[in-house]
Amino acid sequence: MYTEGVSVLAILLVATLVLLVLNAVVAGLLALLCRLTFWRCFRWGLLSLILPPVLLLYGVLVERNCYRVRTVEIASETLPAAFDGYTLVQLSDIHARSFRYRVRSLERAVDKVNALGADLIVFTGDLVTIGPVELLKTAPALSRLHAPDGVLSVLGNHDYCPYMPGARRRANLDSLALVEDRERAMGWDLLLNENRLIARSGDTLAVVGVENISASPAFPSTGDLAKAMAGTEGAWRILLSHDPTHWERDVVGKEDIPLTLSGHTHAAQVSLFGLWTPSSLIYLHNHGLYKEQGQYLYVNIGLGETIFPARFCAVPEITHIVLRRKS
Repeated sequence: MYTEGVSVLAILLVATLVLLVLNAVVAGLLALLCRLTFWRCFRWGLLSLILPPVLLLYGVLVERNCYRVRTVEIASETLPAAFDGYTLVQLSDIHARSFRYRVRSLERAVDKVNALGADLIVFTGDLVTIGPVELLKTAPALSRLHAPDGVLSVLGNHDYCPYMPGARRRANLDSLALVEDRERAMGWDLLLNENRLIARSGDTLAVVGVENISASPAFPSTGDLAKAMAGTEGAWRILLSHDPTHWERDVVGKEDIPLTLSGHTHAAQVSLFGLWTPSSLIYLHNHGLYKEQGQYLYVNIGLGETIFPARFCAVPEITHIVLRRKS
């Protein structure tokens, strides 16, 4: 709670300072153009200082608890006929720490997922933010996720627990093992450079899961795509890979993987009318659906938060994916 309070105060302070500077600039221009006194214009402009706390409260109390179900259709000529109409739900970046005081909100998200009645649920990494202790309160809710073909998951960069204060490598490895154990205890099938085959009427769908692979050296990269795909030859593949930069570097135009599902970016938890997000300054593929060379990538903007406990026009996402055979 302390760290969240500090981040909220920091955001308010920065926003207030920015508005003070802008207010001074605008007041000076108005005074010059309208022949008014600077201080009169400046005093009226001080009303703008109520915007940061109002917007932040809205982002904390409202938007991060509004779960949007986004339905996406993936049409492919190579999709086996038996999987025409197959549905899956993608969740990503739960960051259980962000729900430690909002378990009921998380339960609502779980209910929304289960109500979709998808054939399969997949999770594309970052179950925790700092360490496995976050799952003590949230695991009971997450264990209620269910689908006929199960819940398949992969690791994200935070799941390796590299951000634990004062932790050494051995402690990080122990914490990672505990995260993995608790994830499996929830009934999730964690794919560590592995795959699972789903059969329907003689056709096969392969869900391939890699450990985290990132372009940035700041994040752990332990994934092995070749190992994860072993034994999936001839199957229609869905790749679960936390960081979308992996798709850019190693998948599109290089591997026979029609659909990749990623997360990681959060869309920076901020969006301008759903059209632009600061994450686009860092990530080429940062939110939503992309198609290149006949291959699809979907980037889910996540369910939880990390840097600050709020969202603005980037509400938590539950992605409902429908596979269609394109004739």
